[in-house]
Amino acid sequence: MNNFNQKKRVEVLSPLGEGVGGEVLSIGIIGAGSFADFAATAFLKINGIKIIAVADTNKENGTALSEKLNGNFYLEYKKLLENKNIDLVYIATPPFLHFKISKAALKAGKHVICEKPAALKVSEAEELKVIAKKKDLLYVVNLMQRYNPLYEIVKKIIDQKLMGNFLHGFFENYASDENLSEQHWFWNEKKSGGIFIEHGVHFFDMFSGWLGNGKVINALKLRRGSVNTKIYDRVQATLLYADGIVNFYHGFDQPKILDRQELRLQFKKGEITLYEWIPVRMKLHGLFKKEELETLHKLIGTFSITHHDNSNKKNMGRFSKISFDEHVTIEFGNAAEKQNRYQQMLTDMLADQWAWIKNKNHVRIIDDNNAVESLKIAEHAKEMAQKI
Repeated sequence: MNNFNQKKRVEVLSPLGEGVGGEVLSIGIIGAGSFADFAATAFLKINGIKIIAVADTNKENGTALSEKLNGNFYLEYKKLLENKNIDLVYIATPPFLHFKISKAALKAGKHVICEKPAALKVSEAEELKVIAKKKDLLYVVNLMQRYNPLYEIVKKIIDQKLMGNFLHGFFENYASDENLSEQHWFWNEKKSGGIFIEHGVHFFDMFSGWLGNGKVINALKLRRGSVNTKIYDRVQATLLYADGIVNFYHGFDQPKILDRQELRLQFKKGEITLYEWIPVRMKLHGLFKKEELETLHKLIGTFSITHHDNSNKKNMGRFSKISFDEHVTIEFGNAAEKQNRYQQMLTDMLADQWAWIKNKNHVRIIDDNNAVESLKIAEHAKEMAQKI
């Protein structure tokens, strides 16, 4: 079994210390959908976390979740914000409500963790960042991809140039629309912001962490069926980074059984491929020196390796000779880990943010800058997108 999951968990949770000294962080949840339920389970894995209230305009959903968590139920989120026992508010509503509720929560003196995106406009996200800073409060958007242990492995491979310089990348998202009826808020850009803003921010943030800031150089969005429809179900954007370009494609048009994602980074000496939108499987194919393979073993732990023909070592690339000892394919991870990985990422995200609440010198994996910068890219892509 791979051992990288446990390494990552210890790294993130270590700022809390053993048993967190009996300290308690009381959370109120606004928005009682299925993901809020999923997130609550992840949050409660941390010693000292208590969820004491839930608010939702849907009385049935809100009551069910509050009873499950043994907390208070509020039909109005403003009533929840009046509860002086709540330290932090977790917001899991549709995107068009994120700015309004986040602002109200910060003004009420609550720390805020909000689902993506921060808001529908960059100016609104920047306003939230300013308010939080003035009040010395936590404000962060749940861009949890950076808490995936595979994210950190890829980052170290890039930073240490184990596969040479980056050249090109892509993310292809063939997502299901099976649970998205024609009336769902997801298709209404006034409520969701559109696919770039509602969903793309996750992956814009991920690639920024690996490659630095990127610049949108072109984008488009495609209608579903007739030109008269208001539904845009496919978007494409190309971003330019310091050393190469990345293509982002998101399509919400698949039956659930065919929902799939693939991400690839191409380097001078090979490529990395990640599978699933929460990556749980990874494949490396390339040319490595012995010491580079040893470094990969330390980063990854156990993996399967296929050795290819090494008889011809007179290889050239980009007008230079490529020196290597092994031509290999490395694979590890398991698709069955997806739900557990997703939940662990949420647990690690909250642990990281709580560590900052306790000690402002703690350096977080994500902070308010991620919320703003990812939205800037998404907003730019949306503005540039040619409608087809």
